[in-house]
Amino acid sequence: MLENLIIIAGLALLSFISGMLGLGVAFSAIPFLGLFMQDLVHQVQPLSLLLNGVTALLSTFGFAKSGFVDWKKAIPLAMITTASAPVGAYIVQFVEQKYIWLIYFIAVFYLAYRLFKPVRGSDAKEKFNLAAILAIPISVLSGFLGVGPGFLLMPTLIILGFDAKKAAGINAFAVCPPSFSALIPHLKTAQWNMNLTIYLVLVGAIFSFLGARTTSLFVPSIRIKQIFAILILIVTAYKIITFLK
Repeated sequence: MLENLIIIAGLALLSFISGMLGLGVAFSAIPFLGLFMQDLVHQVQPLSLLLNGVTALLSTFGFAKSGFVDWKKAIPLAMITTASAPVGAYIVQFVEQKYIWLIYFIAVFYLAYRLFKPVRGSDAKEKFNLAAILAIPISVLSGFLGVGPGFLLMPTLIILGFDAKKAAGINAFAVCPPSFSALIPHLKTAQWNMNLTIYLVLVGAIFSFLGARTTSLFVPSIRIKQIFAILILIVTAYKIITFLK
């Protein structure tokens, strides 16, 4: 009982933070849930994917309420991420993991560095076209790693010149469909604790929405960039430590 309360409280905090940044919660939920659940493939990944889709969706609603979701850009990006992510999941079977992680680490540290640099202005159409092109390799890479594309797509949108709040709103919607589609292959073999799952879904939905509303109303765009840069460095450092063990 105590363990479940710790899981619920931890997921609430992670959902609030991910909601603030327009992310699904999977990037942080996977290592967190892994502390309590032994089976990565049949317990942690299915639950994380479900929570990722739910928290990203509610984060979308939170940003949309303040007009920060540009649907004309968010919907095409969602289609691209949904189509591209399974490609990475297939190719990963034939590529050594160490090379994939090396690419990931380089990409993340570069994005974190760029988030602290000034953003150059550019034509809106040019920004979106480039974002759409970059969404393909980003989604393929996310398919490689089994994480949502939002963790790399969000900083990419900011670097391309999108306002941080609008980038968070667009990103939140773009990661919803890939999360649910990636869950489908797990459904036959997933091991669910249904009572805990229901609580986590409800808590994730509520706190991700509250996180998005907090950002929409109170957090300056420049602060979002800095929070995200620090967050991806922390998570990546954790991944490096676990990778070297």
